[in-house]
Amino acid sequence: MNPRNPHHRRRLLGLAAASAAAGIASVSWPASAQERAVRFILPNATGSGVDAITRAAQPALAKALGHPVIVDNQAGAGGVVGLQALARSAPDGFTLSVVSNNVVIFPSVLKSVPFDMPGDFTPIAVVGYTPVVLVVNAKVPAANSRELVALLKAKGSEMNYASGGNGTILHLATEMFLDEAGVTARHIPYKGVGPVLTDLVGGQVQFATAALPSVQQHLKSGALRAIGVATAQRIAAAPEIPTFAEQGLPSYQVEAWFAVIGPRGLPGAEVQRIHAAVVIAFADPAVKETMARQGNVINVQAADRAMPFFRSELVRYAQLVKKAGVEGQ
Repeated sequence: MNPRNPHHRRRLLGLAAASAAAGIASVSWPASAQERAVRFILPNATGSGVDAITRAAQPALAKALGHPVIVDNQAGAGGVVGLQALARSAPDGFTLSVVSNNVVIFPSVLKSVPFDMPGDFTPIAVVGYTPVVLVVNAKVPAANSRELVALLKAKGSEMNYASGGNGTILHLATEMFLDEAGVTARHIPYKGVGPVLTDLVGGQVQFATAALPSVQQHLKSGALRAIGVATAQRIAAAPEIPTFAEQGLPSYQVEAWFAVIGPRGLPGAEVQRIHAAVVIAFADPAVKETMARQGNVINVQAADRAMPFFRSELVRYAQLVKKAGVEGQ
């Protein structure tokens, strides 16, 4: 079967759609491509929420696509490094990425971005969202939002908060909290969430906003303490963590969504086939169980909704960035 032949592409698309509808656990490339692996370039460090999600789904994605899946973490510059690598990749369906809100925030907070978002990419599937929590080092004398705000009012100039990089969703989320509470703190940007957690646990920084999956083990060990979750309601995976609405900050709500994208120019048939594999992978019982345990909410949107979603989020976050007063760098 020649994948370049339009007739054969239509046939592949039909097979992908049929597989998704029938619950068949494989949507593969032609036999000539079976030896190749699909590389997911993650613009995040190991240990980040997106990294945890991708690795949890990796076996199911490999099964659904019919051949190996490699996770390639390329953190740096808040995610710009990895995204630039993806933008330079061939649009053949063998190089993809799982990304978060960060990608639509960059244009509003960085003075120079070496690609156009979303023009240099092909959004494939908005998969779901991850709850974010504001956490403090265990030695910080604050157990809730009221106590943390009081501490920041008294010692804000001495308090540091960390993020995975300037202009990331977790940087913006903390700035939104500070703005909502009317307090300040010093921002310390890192190259990825992994280093943030290392220094947060070690006490080099006092607090941060993080995706729940990335901090669960530290919350259980007692190394970190959760102040609140930025969702409208408490989450089943950690029902003991109160929302900020319960603590007097009803407007502070943030959803860290995640999506699968490819480079610009990915053919429509490839988009539909990969989308079908994503649907199958995230419906896998083992993946569903892991996602629920992490607190992730899975709701894969249709492929034709992905690009409009990215464009609308660009506008929404530009407004949020302006309101939070985050200056471009």
